[in-house]
Amino acid sequence: MNVKRVFGILLTLAGLIGLIYGAMDLTSGGVARASIVYLVLGGIFFFSGIGLIRGTKDVAE
Repeated sequence: MNVKRVFGILLTLAGLIGLIYGAMDLTSGGVARASIVYLVLGGIFFFSGIGLIRGTKDVAE
């Protein structure tokens, strides 16, 4: 498995966790600024991980 693809999977999972945590914090009435930071960082990690997975060619060695 390609190292870039593994890193993309890790970024996607970290972004998904950040998005879920930010959404839970926002809906429970937490601090709005911290919730927005979690949501923005989670979105950046999630979409960069998806882009890295999609942009990496699968080469048989």
